[in-house]
Amino acid sequence: MSDMRDMMMRYARPGQVEWIGLRPARRTTMDTPVSAQVGLDGLAGDRARGGKRAVTLIQAEHLPVISALCGRSVTAAMLRRNIVVSGLNLLALKGRQVRLGGALIEVTGPCHPCSRIEEALGLGGYSAMRGHGGLCASVVEPGHVALGDRVAP
Repeated sequence: MSDMRDMMMRYARPGQVEWIGLRPARRTTMDTPVSAQVGLDGLAGDRARGGKRAVTLIQAEHLPVISALCGRSVTAAMLRRNIVVSGLNLLALKGRQVRLGGALIEVTGPCHPCSRIEEALGLGGYSAMRGHGGLCASVVEPGHVALGDRVAP
């Protein structure tokens, strides 16, 4: 059993921040800065709630999957997550602390699509996104995050 635990703790390489999105208010266009300050309540300029859902992340590799499943081109802004990460399996980080640029976050669980996702993705968009909606995280240690920053447990 310790071999399995050891394997679950290893990663081939760190991930990288590919995109940052801030939701200043409900149903508004997302801001896409090149960097952001991560506070205990989430990213500065975002309407995050704090707590277990302070930061939302989605894996870059899932964007083409969602596109294929809903039959249209999908962008990170359409999905309204805060951070797009490439090169690292985010689901494998559930329950772990992760360095996100200069901040330390704890991945708390799945970020399910909201009931309005079909407004952005069209009919069937909700089902296309299920299982690919990303993860939520709480902030353990505030810091700064920028495009290209390293993401690692």
